[in-house]
Amino acid sequence: MTDLTAPPTRKAAPAAGTTPGTSQGPPSVRPRPGRIAPLPTAALLLGALYCLLPVAWVLVASTKSGTELFSTFTFLPGSGLGDNLADLGAYREGVYWRWMANSAFYAGFGAVLSTAVSAVSGYALAVYRFRGREAVFNVLLTGVLMPPVILAIPQYLLVAKAGMADTYLSVLLPLVLSPYGVYLGRIYAAAAIPMELVEAGRMDGAGEWRIFLRIAVPMMSPGLVTIFLFQFVAIWNNFLLPYIMLGDDEKFPMTVGLYTLLAQGAATPALYTLVITGAMLAVVPLIALFLVIQRFWSLDLLSGAVKS
Repeated sequence: MTDLTAPPTRKAAPAAGTTPGTSQGPPSVRPRPGRIAPLPTAALLLGALYCLLPVAWVLVASTKSGTELFSTFTFLPGSGLGDNLADLGAYREGVYWRWMANSAFYAGFGAVLSTAVSAVSGYALAVYRFRGREAVFNVLLTGVLMPPVILAIPQYLLVAKAGMADTYLSVLLPLVLSPYGVYLGRIYAAAAIPMELVEAGRMDGAGEWRIFLRIAVPMMSPGLVTIFLFQFVAIWNNFLLPYIMLGDDEKFPMTVGLYTLLAQGAATPALYTLVITGAMLAVVPLIALFLVIQRFWSLDLLSGAVKS
């Protein structure tokens, strides 16, 4: 029986800042604002220093004359930048600017073609279901892991058999298909394109190419910009393929042209300043390209499809 004379028990009052009826857990620890982890930050700073130190050296060395380059402290700027630019422009009637134009053609046109092929291939592998799809994708992944030096000689033999050696096409054609670009295209298409939109376009009577151009491409645009940037930088810095394919120095890209100057510099040390100044100028288009297209990475994935 219940003792009616016993005093009623009183529940403990809830702690301040808690709602009655809820369980009291351990107090949450909020991260302190502005706190920086020392070890990751130090690792990032070392990595940035490792990457930026050669660039800083090239910027400083390009301001030195031939005598200052070998006689002054490494990171003290010189007074010969204007003369170096004039000598570089006058060398062999401005052949450096021809090399720069060739690099812009190879990198720009090759990156556009490679991005288009990667977009179509990645979209097809992500949206369509067909026999052997995974096998094709696995072969592409094998191509990603394949070093370019292994493929350079077979590519040259194929191009020479077709009679296209020492032509612009001999450099462009091997760069059109990028396994890494196709891989990124498939991953981005699978993540950015809802199948409901594709099915809705088909129900409205749109063809497959119209769906791809009006729905898929706008939604894939941030990923395609990334593929274009990767391909442009890779082709711009490519040395081995044009070095093997080309024999006429009028078709050389900037990388191979600077290498020929460097090889001649062993006998003529005055050419070292031209090589360094040319390397400094070669970085400028990459920086400008990055600053121009970085805004496309912040686009809303659905903005293009909604406007369509």
